[in-house]
Amino acid sequence: MADHVVLSGNLSFLNLAELLQLLGSNNSTGILRINSQYTAEPGIVYFLNGNPVHSLNAELRGLEAIFSLFGWMEGEFAFSDEPYDGEVTINKSRMEIILDGLRMLDDGEIEKVEPVTLAAEVAAPAEETVKKSSLPIIKGPLVDYLHVVDEEEFFDGEEIIIEGNHGNWIWVILEGTVELSRSTPNGPIKFLQISDGAFIGSISSLLSDDSVRNVTAQAIGNVQLGMLDSQGMGSEFSRLTPEFRNIVRSLDNRFNEIMNRAAACYVGKNDPAKLLKDKGPVIKEGKNDDKSFIITGGRASIVRKTQNGVVPLITGLGKGDFIGQIPFLDMGLEPTSAIVVGDKRLKVATIDQQTLQDEYDQLSLTFKNMLENISTIILATAMVICGLEKKTAE
Repeated sequence: MADHVVLSGNLSFLNLAELLQLLGSNNSTGILRINSQYTAEPGIVYFLNGNPVHSLNAELRGLEAIFSLFGWMEGEFAFSDEPYDGEVTINKSRMEIILDGLRMLDDGEIEKVEPVTLAAEVAAPAEETVKKSSLPIIKGPLVDYLHVVDEEEFFDGEEIIIEGNHGNWIWVILEGTVELSRSTPNGPIKFLQISDGAFIGSISSLLSDDSVRNVTAQAIGNVQLGMLDSQGMGSEFSRLTPEFRNIVRSLDNRFNEIMNRAAACYVGKNDPAKLLKDKGPVIKEGKNDDKSFIITGGRASIVRKTQNGVVPLITGLGKGDFIGQIPFLDMGLEPTSAIVVGDKRLKVATIDQQTLQDEYDQLSLTFKNMLENISTIILATAMVICGLEKKTAE
C-alpha cells in the first residue's frame, strides 16, 4: 500500500469533511485509511471517481461507518491511489454525506473519539464563551488566483451584498466566514454560512448586465475577499455552446427557486398540496438512473420524501431547465435523494452527457469551482428546508 500513497497527513490539518471535498474535486479512486490511537482498528473509506462508495469502522459498514468517522477528532490519514471494484454500500451524494455528517456531529448524534480531558482543557471560561452558530458552514474548493484581480476586506457585521440591490461583481472568499440570509414577512431567515473558497454573487451576474442580488451576505468576523475578473468570466461564458449555457442558466434558476422555497418554508407557505397539484412522478427517488433531460414543454418540480411527508424543494422548472443527473454537478437531489414530478404537459429531450462533460473539462478552474459551489449551496439549502419542515412538524 505504501507505494500507492499519494496523500497523507493529520486530521488536525485536514478533517474528514475537507478530505472528502479534496478527493471528490480530484475525482480520486482509491482507499482512505484513518488511524487513531484511541481505536483498535483503522477507519476505511473506499472512493470511486471522487465519491465514497463503501466504508468500514470496526463492525460498522456503509453510511453508518462513514458518519461515525466524522467523530474522529485526532488521527493520521493516508490515501492510496488504488483501483476499487468491491461492493458499493453508499449511494448518497458526497456533499450530502459531508453536510449530514457535520450536522450530526454538531447535534451530538456522532460520538467524538478524543482524549477524555480534551474538551475540558480547551473549554473557555463561561464569560469568554463565543456563541456557536447552528447554521451549516460551506467551504469552497481551493482558490484559483488566476481570475482574482483585486482584494477587499470587510469587517464583522458589514453587509457585502444586500438582497434586492443591483450588482455584477463576484467575489471568492480568501479567508473568513460570511452569513447568507433572505428576507421574509416574518423577518430574515439566516440559512447558511460560507467560508474559504466559496463564492459571493450568483452566476446570474454573468448572464445579465443588471443582475439583482437574491440574498444578503454579511461578514462574520473579518473577511478577506478576492474580486474576480467579471469581464474574463463573462467572456468565458459567452464562448460556451448554447447547450452548456442552458445548463448554467438552469443551475442559476435552481439557485433562485430553492431560495424562494426556503423563504416560503420559513413562513409556513411551502404547501405541497398546492405546489404539486396535478403533477406525477417523472424520476423516482432512489432509482439508480444517471440520465438527464432538458424540459421542452410543461412544468416540473423537485421534491424530497421525508418522515414528515413530501417537501417541495425546487418548483417552477420549465422550458430549458434540466432534470436528472448532470455528471459534474454534485447536488445530491434527483435521482438518489429526491423525486422529479411533472404536469401532464411535460415533455423532455435526452441530454448528451458526454458532450457536456467534454466541454466542462475545458472550463477554467474558477468556472468549475463556481459551478461546484452553487451546487453545494443548493444541496445545503435543500437540507435547511427539510430541517425547517421537521421543526414545524414537531
